[in-house]
Amino acid sequence: MAIHALTMLARWSDRSLTSAEIAESLASNPVLVRRILGSLRNAGLVFSTEGRGGGWSLARAPREITLHAAYAAVEEGRILSRHAHPPSEACEVGRNICALLETEFREAEQAMEERLGRTTIADLLRQILTIEREYAPANR
Repeated sequence: MAIHALTMLARWSDRSLTSAEIAESLASNPVLVRRILGSLRNAGLVFSTEGRGGGWSLARAPREITLHAAYAAVEEGRILSRHAHPPSEACEVGRNICALLETEFREAEQAMEERLGRTTIADLLRQILTIEREYAPANR
């Protein structure tokens, strides 16, 4: 949802968008959208203005906002969950599984962070506009 909202803000960067406009595209609730936008604001990715014509805008250029930055702004903690409580030391699986999975999960999370760090909101917008130009007129 955060990446969707950021991409909308990039697409219509000539004006601010309201949380209701973004929520409509997300088929979601404006209250939930405002919560997500608040997290993006706290991360320095968006800002809001009040009053007539107010709404939300990008705080940085779309080429400066990676998918990882958006993800990190709205998600807390590790991507892959670990054991909620320590397994049994009496079991050979229990004694070893946490350390083994920690290595696997850490490498997987690092790979995801690196991959999301290579794609920007500008990249997504460029792809969306290309798709719209090439395919949408034939389907309308």
